Amino acid sequence: MQKTSDINVVETRPLPSPATLLAELPKTETEAEFVSRAREEIHRIIFTDDKRFLLLVGPCSIHDLEAGRDYARRLATLAKEVSDRVMIVMRVYFEKPRTTVGWKGLIMDPHLDGSHDITAGLRLARTFLRNILDLGLPTATELLDPITPQYIADLICWSAIGARTAESQTHRQMASGLSMPLGFKNGTDGSITTAINAIKAAAQPQTFLGIDLDGRASAIVTRGNPNCHVVLRGGTNGPNYSPAQVAQTEQLLGKAGLLKSILVDCSHDNSAKQPERQPEVMRALLEQISAGNTSIMGAMIESNIGAGNQPFPQPKDKLRYGVSITDACIDWATTEKLVREIHAALAPRFV
Repeated sequence: MQKTSDINVVETRPLPSPATLLAELPKTETEAEFVSRAREEIHRIIFTDDKRFLLLVGPCSIHDLEAGRDYARRLATLAKEVSDRVMIVMRVYFEKPRTTVGWKGLIMDPHLDGSHDITAGLRLARTFLRNILDLGLPTATELLDPITPQYIADLICWSAIGARTAESQTHRQMASGLSMPLGFKNGTDGSITTAINAIKAAAQPQTFLGIDLDGRASAIVTRGNPNCHVVLRGGTNGPNYSPAQVAQTEQLLGKAGLLKSILVDCSHDNSAKQPERQPEVMRALLEQISAGNTSIMGAMIESNIGAGNQPFPQPKDKLRYGVSITDACIDWATTEKLVREIHAALAPRFV
């Protein structure tokens, strides 16, 4: 019989079921309580009158686990210092959307050699998330593949749906079943309506194809996720964090019957993809807050131990320690100074 399926499939590699991996690397009771508490605190900042500022900060992606833990230890110390006014959540990004091709992240290619050992990637990701939680740092990630959450979502405190996927029905459905607060980014064209429609869709009950904890194909039925908000990240027409653009977003949210709660991504098109401009964006947000804006409840910053990024692929032993292999970042010294600046600028809120 003429073959009509799997013509372009070279290999099918079985993965452990989510239940198997969760049993192999179970979260502790302390970690579970911390995740629940962090999610509740993030919810309060986004949706209530909690005056603290939500700051999602960390590497563009995790590729070197030791450097990632080094960064996390520094961040945990800093987070305690500013916790009365700023809630710091570490970016722990394992999946990277690619415009064409490129390294897809630690889960998909953990050995950085094109072997795509996804089983090892899932184990490393889950272990690393537990390491970060044990330092007292909440975790944030972008969920890209709709199967990934079954393996790691119980260890995530905040998640994002990116600009490329905010319009995707698959990702809106996935978001409707997630248990943590979640930010939808505006579209790559800068469309705020894309994110607003995504928030409304994710808040509704959904039924879609997925897998259960035993790895069986299943119809997943959700109740809807009420904890979604908009993330401004700029677009092809430029940045979108100015007072006029924030006011326009507020109007669109109000018209849609949504809370006027906005998180601004200081990277990507808001910084013209120049990482060193992220502090400039952050200071512009602080000026708006000082002038009385109450809708800007948080920001996202791409930061690493070393500044910039480095080309990849290249031999792993040639990679510079603590420097991104995806988007360029600001360095630790700049990050530390900026976080303290944010903390000081927010003082009038707490008088």
